Amino acid sequence: MNSENFYTELRLLDNFIDITDLQNFVDVPDDWYIIITDIRGSTKAIEAGKYKEVNLLGACSIAAVLNVAGQIEIPFIFGGDGASLLMGPSLLPAAQKALLATQQMAKTEFDMDLRVGAVPVKVVAAANYPVKIAKFKVSENYSQAILTGGGLARATELIKDPAAGNIYSIKNNGISATADFSGLECRWQDIPSKYGEIVTLLVMVREDFGQESNLIYRKVLKLIEYIYGKEDCLNPIVSQNLKLTLSSAKLIKETLVRASGCSWLDRQLYLSKIQLETALGSLLMNLKVKTEELDWGVYKDIAIAATDYRKFDDMLRMVISGNASQRKKLTGYLEKNYREGKLVYGLHVADRALMTCLVFERNGQQVHFIDGADGGYTLAAKDMKQRMQD
Repeated sequence: MNSENFYTELRLLDNFIDITDLQNFVDVPDDWYIIITDIRGSTKAIEAGKYKEVNLLGACSIAAVLNVAGQIEIPFIFGGDGASLLMGPSLLPAAQKALLATQQMAKTEFDMDLRVGAVPVKVVAAANYPVKIAKFKVSENYSQAILTGGGLARATELIKDPAAGNIYSIKNNGISATADFSGLECRWQDIPSKYGEIVTLLVMVREDFGQESNLIYRKVLKLIEYIYGKEDCLNPIVSQNLKLTLSSAKLIKETLVRASGCSWLDRQLYLSKIQLETALGSLLMNLKVKTEELDWGVYKDIAIAATDYRKFDDMLRMVISGNASQRKKLTGYLEKNYREGKLVYGLHVADRALMTCLVFERNGQQVHFIDGADGGYTLAAKDMKQRMQD
């Protein structure tokens, strides 16, 4: 298997529960790199009401690298306040430049500090933290990377460590760099829960359980399905609650990214352009217009099918719509297993979700990143850290 095309050639898993079978995973090539990005001080930024900006910048780092990769398919996972990506050595130099440009844009436009780092897979693998990967088919337009083995979590620790971070951080050596954020869109209103609340959940099995970890994750997934229902119930995004926004105050965030470094006039022109596109898109969807390229009547369904409301990157991450009674059943089970030393979890509750989108083709390659409003994943991680310290 060619290292550069390694991910492209992986077979697709059809059922999410299959991620709990280690036989479905293969080792990431030793010459690959793990890219980690995250916002320093994201919790404080979220507490200051900047949760949308934090999400947007996490998605920006993915957009910038995917546009560098072009036709080469690479694995990535959105983490709320950052992202994880893996790539072969030939892509690394261009990806580093794009990430440095993203870092600069985050500072200039949003006054946020985006940490960017790259750790060789062989470094974590040699320390007995393998990086194993599978590929889950979410929809016709989006396949999701699933990562296990501890290597991704270890790379994140190294990049955040004050000493090791200096070794693995991507440094700006005075090279002027630009990033292409084509495909990035932020045009949907916050999406209210269909059942009353949105639960953002993190679950991580204690590392000393070894092979039994997969069985514990499997039980958690089965329980979630038992409490909340199957896939059509689990997905927190429903068509009737999905509405576009024409608000300048909301669309300005996409404008600041896509027209970064441009003049005031160019930014106004971009904002006017996407307001027009959004108004037209809303009209086409409402009228269920069919064109050669797209049946606008089903576009919301196409988008919903390509959401990342559940994923796995050395821990289970989910955004679920439900009610308080369901959440109490879930937390009762998780708390019992936490007290028994099997797992640690973090949870955040809101009444709505938000969606940040990468749309490269309206009727093709796209992914819609889901997070709980008011800081979902970041505040769930804060909740988890408190349990880890108990």
